[in-house]
Amino acid sequence: MSGSPYAPHTTSETTAMLDAVGVDSEEALFDIPESVRFDGEFGIDAKSEQAARRAVASKLADNDDLTEFLGRGHYDHYVPSVVDHLADRSEFITSYTQYQPEVAQGFLQALFEYQSMLVELTGLDVANCSMYDAATALGEAATLADRLRSVSGTRVLVPDLLHEGRRGVLDNYVAGGDLTVETYPTTDGNVDREALAERVDETTAMVYAENPTVRGTIEEGLDTVGDLADEHDALFTLGTDIVALALLEEPASVGADVVVGDGSALGLGSAYGFGLGLFACRGDREFLRQVPGRLVGASEDSDDRRAYTLTLQTREQHIRRERATSNICSNQAWVALRTAMHVASLGPDGLVELANDSVRRARETAARLDALTGVQAPVHDRHHFREFVARVDQPAEAIAADLEAEGYAVHAVGDHEIQVCVTETNEQALDGFVAAVSEVVR
Repeated sequence: MSGSPYAPHTTSETTAMLDAVGVDSEEALFDIPESVRFDGEFGIDAKSEQAARRAVASKLADNDDLTEFLGRGHYDHYVPSVVDHLADRSEFITSYTQYQPEVAQGFLQALFEYQSMLVELTGLDVANCSMYDAATALGEAATLADRLRSVSGTRVLVPDLLHEGRRGVLDNYVAGGDLTVETYPTTDGNVDREALAERVDETTAMVYAENPTVRGTIEEGLDTVGDLADEHDALFTLGTDIVALALLEEPASVGADVVVGDGSALGLGSAYGFGLGLFACRGDREFLRQVPGRLVGASEDSDDRRAYTLTLQTREQHIRRERATSNICSNQAWVALRTAMHVASLGPDGLVELANDSVRRARETAARLDALTGVQAPVHDRHHFREFVARVDQPAEAIAADLEAEGYAVHAVGDHEIQVCVTETNEQALDGFVAAVSEVVR
């Protein structure tokens, strides 16, 4: 044996294969330029399985054991155990990629159901499966606008409060192309519609807004934003998430051409930022032909039985490179499967209840903090979803550090502003958190 569980071929088997193809060594199979070839040693000592487990456990122990009240794009909702039990079935766990045309019918049906849920929640006609996360979905929306808009402009307008991670990915997506990203102002956390009206013109390719916003406020007047974009033939892209969609205005009803967001708020724990990008759009023929990612469709086989199939794949490996509309080559199929299972387990009423609880928890928690001396919560005089920004008299970084010492994590988002997110997974720790805030703000 080779001695490695990850390279199961014996020396004699490897020699036989090399003889069959007529080369002397495995290195001869690859043409790696000398300038980029690494001939050194990695300096990684071999370890037994037990030693490797101890090393990993020791490293994980470095993590702080904090109760998180973070949010800002990553939300920890309780995942029912039925999701783990079903998603871990062997027919769903495979080393083979779950986005090829020959993927099993059962998995294709699950992805079709996922897409159908998004269509129902957004009111739009087409939903793909899937993008990496909300940030890449936003980047894909911008390039979609560049392909579809009939105006001559190249400006992508985003709110000045856009999450820095999403803005960074968007900037990377448009770099090298003809698009430019510009910001428009917000007022009290939401779109400054008058200021936006002054900035949208025939040079605008896309207008992006969020509901809820990165500061947790529920956006008002989205129909005005949609009208402004439509009047100038710009794409209106709305960022949201799958829980909020159950309660807030249906994106199609406010004129959204594209909906992006993160679906991993359901189905997975927050898991250090792992995501699932939502992407839904209008069903016009031009949109359908240009939507990035993959579409699973329902059809019939030769015996007239219902069958599912990958209807559209836009990555460059399947079509001519110059005609590819997206360079995303992997699919978050298993994550989408888990999200669909979570949504199905909640049902329509359960999803609405979870969304209503997200509004209630934010409102009640803000009221409790606002009652403390040295805290004003929320900063924005608006309805909130899951999270809110609170103003503190003391420097925010110091407050966040003191709370960390007490076992709680919050974001410091300004010199005197912290952001607090409450879900069903940290609600039980709320009394201790409020008490800790009361102590550190003195």
